[in-house]
Amino acid sequence: MADKILLVDDEEDFVETLAERMRSRGMDVSTCTSAVEALEKIDKKAFDAIVLDLKMPGMDGLEALKRIKEKNSKIQVILLTGQATIEKTIEAMKLGALDLLEKPADIEMLTEKIKQASSKKMHLVNKEHEDKIKKIISGKAW
Repeated sequence: MADKILLVDDEEDFVETLAERMRSRGMDVSTCTSAVEALEKIDKKAFDAIVLDLKMPGMDGLEALKRIKEKNSKIQVILLTGQATIEKTIEAMKLGALDLLEKPADIEMLTEKIKQASSKKMHLVNKEHEDKIKKIISGKAW
């Protein structure tokens, strides 16, 4: 099953080019050009990972990350930025980002991070299901 990825970047040419490169690697990629649009999309479709630009007009990547994690803590977010700083990286990790990569991101490294994100999300979902099953079983008087 293909990894379901949402690419979010205000630079339309960049997001479309990156999406094509990811599709050629077998990923199911959706795109949008604003954080607000991304939040709407995650309400309608499940994603394994979100690749999110840090600096965008309106809502920036850190605020979007915070809201994404509030909606669904299992979604894994990889931030991309052209202006990486240690402070922003630490803040992103505290908010739950899987990683912060500098633009232009090496496609092989990004692909590897997406696979890690997908695997981590799968692990979290499986853990949640196991916990629900344990709770159901422990609540039954067999």
